[in-house]
Amino acid sequence: MTTDVEQRDGGGVQVLARAGQILRYLAGHSSGVAQLQIAKDLGLPRSTVHRLLNALAAEGLVDPLGSSGRFRIGNDIVAMAGAARNALVSEIHAHLVALSEEVGETVDLSTADRAQMTFIDQVVAPNRLRAVSMVGASFPMHCTANGKAVLATMSDREIARRLPGELQRLTGHTRDLPALLDEIVRIRSEGYAIDDEEHHEGICAIGVALVGTPLGEAAISIPMPATRFAAKKTAASAALIKTARRIESGWNAP
Repeated sequence: MTTDVEQRDGGGVQVLARAGQILRYLAGHSSGVAQLQIAKDLGLPRSTVHRLLNALAAEGLVDPLGSSGRFRIGNDIVAMAGAARNALVSEIHAHLVALSEEVGETVDLSTADRAQMTFIDQVVAPNRLRAVSMVGASFPMHCTANGKAVLATMSDREIARRLPGELQRLTGHTRDLPALLDEIVRIRSEGYAIDDEEHHEGICAIGVALVGTPLGEAAISIPMPATRFAAKKTAASAALIKTARRIESGWNAP
């Protein structure tokens, strides 16, 4: 027999679940969506969507777009997501420091943004000759070690959809799409990607994707001058893979 308290509790859980559905849906539609479309796509009653959107808007979790009847994720959600991401990056930072000390090179953490990789954290090695990119900078996925590592986690069809039809050649080493797809096969097999002066002459890098973390499509990478790359490639790639798996284990443990 179900008590009144249990009914109320169950109803509250359902309301939270539906509010969560709406927030996750709006997170994928940055330009906003009309109430009717939300109800249709989520299979929820229009009255329920209307009531929940008004409640979420009152808390700053969604924003109405003028009189258009459209809603998008609210600024408060964006602020909370930013705080959570900063905390996550801080937690990963210690792993980057340890890896940089082990290999004696700069280590980067980056996330995917469409066909670009954006650097969100970095540990700079004390070498006089070193490879350093600014945090916040974005580089194309198709010619960077971190970008190719993330691409290798996708299907060939997804890769073709993600990348532009004609890949920009930034150096004489930049690969075209058929050559890139051939390389993706090796990356999937060996677990790491290489940038062999494909983005910038004189700079090489090794990248490994982070899979299953709250960062989403992300990678850690080790850039270095080409003059040191051949001697360090084997040891650095092994250390990078080991670090990536250690980071992932914090979220993927049974």
